[in-house]
Amino acid sequence: MTPARVTSVIAVLGAAAFLIFGLWPFFGPQSFYDQLAEFPPYNAHFLHDIGAFQVGIGVSLVLAMWRRRDALLAALGGAGAASALHAVAHVRDHGLGGKDSDPYVFAFLAVLLLGAALMKLRAPEA
Repeated sequence: MTPARVTSVIAVLGAAAFLIFGLWPFFGPQSFYDQLAEFPPYNAHFLHDIGAFQVGIGVSLVLAMWRRRDALLAALGGAGAASALHAVAHVRDHGLGGKDSDPYVFAFLAVLLLGAALMKLRAPEA
């Protein structure tokens, strides 16, 4: 197997792992805690945040595999996805901590990052 093939396989496996182990704690924090990450004390918001950022890493790997010559797209898309889920986590977990402004700040950052990723995606390749 060529080095390019090996790195592609590893990237795909990594993307799958990050997406699975990101979506699980984001959407099922109690299940994730009970089955895999029983490190007391249980904190749903912390697991939502972990999930959000894991998903962002997975999205970065997916975008990097899709547009192999566009590292900026992969970085913007992954960071944007993580920021969007982070904002959702702060809306969903309102009252568990943080500042009232957090959802707005994180959503604004997500809009900027995802907007830049979309612009990059639509731009002609240089």
